[in-house]
Amino acid sequence: MRKLFAIVAACLMSMGANAACGDNYDELYTNLPFEMNKVTRPQFPDNEVNLRDFGAVGDGSSLCTDAFRKAIEALSAKGGGRLTVPQGVWFTGPIVLKSNINLHLEKGAIILFSPDDALYPFIHTSFEGLDTRRCQSPISGNNLTNVAITGQGAIDGNGEFWRPLKKQKVTEAQWKAITSRGGAFKRADYWFPTEGALNADNNANMNVPATPSSEAEWNAMKRFLRPVMISLVSCKNVWLKGVTFQNSPAWNIHPLMCENVLIEDVLVRNPSYAQNGDGLDLESCKNALIVNSTFDVGDDGICIKSGKDADGRKRGIPCENVIVSGCTVFKGHGGFVVGSEMSGGVKNIMVSDCQFLGTDVGLRFKSTRGRGGVVENIYIRDMSMFDIQTDVITFDLYYGGKSAVEALTDGDEKKQQSVPVFKVDETTPCFRNIDIQHVICRTARRAAYFNGLPEMPVSNINIRDLEVNNVKEGIVVNHTKGVTLNDIHVQTTGHIFKANNSTDITINGKSYKKLPKEGLSLDTL
Repeated sequence: MRKLFAIVAACLMSMGANAACGDNYDELYTNLPFEMNKVTRPQFPDNEVNLRDFGAVGDGSSLCTDAFRKAIEALSAKGGGRLTVPQGVWFTGPIVLKSNINLHLEKGAIILFSPDDALYPFIHTSFEGLDTRRCQSPISGNNLTNVAITGQGAIDGNGEFWRPLKKQKVTEAQWKAITSRGGAFKRADYWFPTEGALNADNNANMNVPATPSSEAEWNAMKRFLRPVMISLVSCKNVWLKGVTFQNSPAWNIHPLMCENVLIEDVLVRNPSYAQNGDGLDLESCKNALIVNSTFDVGDDGICIKSGKDADGRKRGIPCENVIVSGCTVFKGHGGFVVGSEMSGGVKNIMVSDCQFLGTDVGLRFKSTRGRGGVVENIYIRDMSMFDIQTDVITFDLYYGGKSAVEALTDGDEKKQQSVPVFKVDETTPCFRNIDIQHVICRTARRAAYFNGLPEMPVSNINIRDLEVNNVKEGIVVNHTKGVTLNDIHVQTTGHIFKANNSTDITINGKSYKKLPKEGLSLDTL
């Protein structure tokens, strides 16, 4: 009995650090409106090595790349286990993980990546949904089983040496400090770290450049080909817990085509001025759980993707069976986001009990013609928001690469209404069957914005129990079909609801085939 008691006690003490005692998230699967396998933590052999034992020096300047490589190889030769990174600042080039490895950062441990781009060779990968060539990620793993990054330390990607910079996003002191390194200017207020990066940007599809004709041209644009910080591709049983991930060259955490992904209790940070500084981009993954984590970044906070345009449709792997719960997002372009790269489809997503503070948009759904793909069966519950810069909820099928604030400033909404109807084909994106319940927000520009395509309206959207206070505008609907809004309370002095080219709308129990041109006022509702 004593032995049994000791085993049970040890099991209880290790909950949160070991999978043996269950996942602790059973309640998140209760009454889930779609079938989904429970996400579990990976198991690791009971082996451990310490980074110091392989010649690493944690002084912040001694390069530890070889020590990380040797430690991972030695641990892998034993069948895997825990690679312990002790207190210190471990300056390194890229780290390549292997199966059955738990990279564990003890309290006070910082992994700091070198800004020397010579350490990051070119690899073939996918970025922003397109097949392309980029620099190797600071931490990467391909086709692995059982891989983890855990602990209480921090990982810093030294991203300011890679990213371009817009002057209006930083202080004068920051602008001078960063641009004094050299580089080149696209215009007086837009800086790139090298002339080659600037030239590549001038000939790029968003952040994917035109294919160079020689290796010399590739090398010249190397700083443009900035990597995501954490790249895990085609991995099974992925676990991130407790660690701070910050200052990434491009996106911060990017699981791509992974299965059984658990991300819990992490802090993901990027400066507010970090271009393409997304927090988490979960792309073409299946069975994922993102819980109790905080994102404070310069772009989208928690984003669901599945590839872009023809490359994404060819891959044909949706992002599906995802639960997001108990997360906080500060700043950034969106709190919870789907798209714009969704060409492989997105389905079966549950988001609950999250809070967004100061984001450009709260719930952001975005795409554009050319993507194709179907986004469906999205369920959102119990969201709290404050100080949203544009819309509490946005569906925008005219996404052009700008943040919602930038699109608003440039007057893009008016320009889009004159665009002609296109033929529906495989390149037409579709958003449908989305259910949102109990959203509370104080302070936003607008309660909700629906902007579908005339050839493919946003359809079958149900929003119930929406409480939005202190907003300039209510709800604007363009090109939708079957939108139902019940228990809607919007505090504004203007019109609460305006609709153009939309049919089958239900508002607080009243059905409308067509709304009056002047919209519906508070008194009407």
